[in-house]
Amino acid sequence: MKFKGILSLCLAGIALSATAQTHVEGEEYYKADQLENAKDLLLRSLNNPQTDKSVSDYYLGMIALRENKKDEAKKYFDAGIQANPEYGYNYIGAGTLALMSGNEKEAESMFKTGEGKAKKDPAMQIAIARAYDMVDPVKYESKISKRVAKVSKNIENPDRYIFEGDVLARAKQWGDAGAKYEMAASYNDKASDAYVKYANLFTMVNPQYAIKMLNKLLEVNPQSALGQRELANAYYNAKDYKNAAAQYGNYVKNPSHFKQDENRYAFLLFYGGDYQKGYDYATALLQQDPKNFTAQRYQFMNAAQLENMKDKLIPMAEALYAEHKANPAVNKFAAIDFTLIADELSNAKRNDEAIQVLQEAIKEMPDNAAFNKSLAMKYVDANNITKAAEAFRGYIQKTEEPGYNDFNQQATFSFYAGVENKDNPEVAKSLFDEVLTNAAKMESIMPDNYKPKMLAGDVAKQTAANEDDAAIAAQPKYEEAVALLEKSPDPSRYTRDAKTLYMYLGNYYIKKDDVAKAKEYYNKFLTLDPENEAVRKYVDSLK
Repeated sequence: MKFKGILSLCLAGIALSATAQTHVEGEEYYKADQLENAKDLLLRSLNNPQTDKSVSDYYLGMIALRENKKDEAKKYFDAGIQANPEYGYNYIGAGTLALMSGNEKEAESMFKTGEGKAKKDPAMQIAIARAYDMVDPVKYESKISKRVAKVSKNIENPDRYIFEGDVLARAKQWGDAGAKYEMAASYNDKASDAYVKYANLFTMVNPQYAIKMLNKLLEVNPQSALGQRELANAYYNAKDYKNAAAQYGNYVKNPSHFKQDENRYAFLLFYGGDYQKGYDYATALLQQDPKNFTAQRYQFMNAAQLENMKDKLIPMAEALYAEHKANPAVNKFAAIDFTLIADELSNAKRNDEAIQVLQEAIKEMPDNAAFNKSLAMKYVDANNITKAAEAFRGYIQKTEEPGYNDFNQQATFSFYAGVENKDNPEVAKSLFDEVLTNAAKMESIMPDNYKPKMLAGDVAKQTAANEDDAAIAAQPKYEEAVALLEKSPDPSRYTRDAKTLYMYLGNYYIKKDDVAKAKEYYNKFLTLDPENEAVRKYVDSLK
């Protein structure tokens, strides 16, 4: 999709939000107990012509009460009554405030006034029940029951079932709560909060239940921003990133979407594998707001997966890292940011900078073993095997259950680091001892594998007193390694090691004047490397 097209679409959505939103979207979020989002939408739409200000004031006041901001709540309830004295719910809000302040008589007077404005509204009885429940559900149990009983004959009104479901959910009676929410939705398919509350009970433990319920909501109300957003999140909890991205794609076109969810959409496009679309969308967000650090992150993440963006990755990585370093407390990185930037610097042969990035990553996220593993490979690229061994040691220490390949890699790094430090006998000995320790761990996991024996032979050769001793020191362990290797189901996988072993043992038996044994090993070598004329001529020369 062209950047211009995406940008136009986003701007169109912003333009719509100025005219299309009303109190309804905020009310929907409030009833679903998403107070922060409800407040955002209610304030955003407060002065829109289609908004009923008295309704907005009621819900803003109730949010303030639940945030224990009593003065703010009073301001909203008073403003709501002034905007429309005939809208009874602001009296219920004012009564709730009085009840919270200990003035029960004033509260009941306010409730009575509110009831007088809507005598046949069962939802108002539940609003009063909720007021008592909010203040003290034990003390006011009888008053709550009385209000609920008043609407018991209005079986098609969803508010009663939702309230009862909320009480059961608070008592952690999840199954019974779900049944109440399901009843509310079945009696009134427009009760979006019933669908959402039901879905929230199951979204983490059985996301398919949540997905099914939210799809029902969107069947009857396809424009519900709440339903679109919750369905996208349900797909995300089910680790279905592709469908999550598709749903977020619908949702961010809704005038009632939240700005931060645009970044979430970019995130989902990346994790859903739609890298080009993710790159385009993040780029459009940056065109709207060049300081959108999250969009900058996802632009780079997606670009790093695209073959056609290779030439642009280094400048993008540099710019992103500079923004992070300028204000790391605000412009925070996730693990993937450090990893991708380090990889690009390494690809550009800027190993020292890649190492610095990973060192910062380890400092920021010390429990992340993957950084140590990546750092070890960067040190290999920088021809510093001692540091590679040190970094990989950190990976082993942080990994809960290291496996055979982990111990093998550590042993290999430690071996070559020992060779690298031959001029420092104390350091070299420590590293060679580490090889043997890891070889023993490998053997405990795979006792029939040849590699631990070969590593022990390698160490014996390197720690020998002189070249003559080195030429014979590895023989016992190498013989054991060969015996195990030749029993392997697929010895051809280990041709390189086999050639090393055969050549060493051939040379060993030459030193021992056992020509027949030497020729046996040289011939094994030649079966693996038949084109090696130098070895063949040497074998032919042996008497």
